[in-house]
Amino acid sequence: MKIGFCLPNIGPIGTAEAITKVAQRAEALGYSSLWTIERLLYPVKLQAPYPGTPDGHLPEIYKQVLDPLDALTYVAAQTKKIKLGTSVLDMPYHNPVVLARRLTTLDVLSNGRLCVGLGLGWNKDEMDATGADMKKRGALADEFLPLLKAIWTTNPVEFHGKFFNVPKSYINLKPVQKPHPPIYLGAFVPAALKRLAKLADGWNPVFLPVPVMAEMFGSIKQMAKEAGRDSSAMAMVVHAVLEITEKPLGKDRAIFSGSFEQISEDVRGCAKIGADEVFFDPAFAPGGQSLDRWLSLLEQLQGMMTGS
Repeated sequence: MKIGFCLPNIGPIGTAEAITKVAQRAEALGYSSLWTIERLLYPVKLQAPYPGTPDGHLPEIYKQVLDPLDALTYVAAQTKKIKLGTSVLDMPYHNPVVLARRLTTLDVLSNGRLCVGLGLGWNKDEMDATGADMKKRGALADEFLPLLKAIWTTNPVEFHGKFFNVPKSYINLKPVQKPHPPIYLGAFVPAALKRLAKLADGWNPVFLPVPVMAEMFGSIKQMAKEAGRDSSAMAMVVHAVLEITEKPLGKDRAIFSGSFEQISEDVRGCAKIGADEVFFDPAFAPGGQSLDRWLSLLEQLQGMMTGS
């Protein structure tokens, strides 16, 4: 199983120096991939609770965010082999024709290192700011994904749908990766999981316990098989949000929280249920806005995984 690491593109740590040093150190240590997060706003009065915290509040670090694709493009020029992924871009915030060009450009400039993580989004305030319709995001995704693939794999391109229309046109710029960069969806509800099984290359879960991921991944593979796809080719790339403590936590701890040994157990659990990759995200943990802490964790976690 591969091991990746997030880039520090959120919070005050998000600087040119920090993302450069983390990217280059991760590559030197043999990590498989680097990942960025998307966040547009820090609403003063959040309309919907944030799913990543117990009380639903947004972490303070979301007040400052580097664009996820621009950050990856910046480090693409300073690395050679490490994969570059998004976890995740929210589809309702983007025009798929414009986004396809940005993604293709990154894949070309990085010589085929792009991994595309996409999601539906949950933040009503960001939906309002971008003109997206919260109630239609699922239907939009049903067109968004096929349109991305059409742009990447056909020429001339033509697409006519309810949300998007592309007149028959030549788009000669195509990704290095064939037929296209892998698409991973952050999906949790039945309709989104079914869409994933039908249209995506893999699943990008976060915050879920290992037994829950195992059950859901099994369902995804079954739905992929029913859709006429090769279910064995469906990948799982786990976003591991870290909370590292000096002493072990109790049995009710969240996944990827606790001592290094407990986090190592979680990683081994992911491997046992068929995960292709786990990537670590220390941004929200104590010290997560310290560059020294990120560089130290790169060393510690790489060593732990090597020995596990």
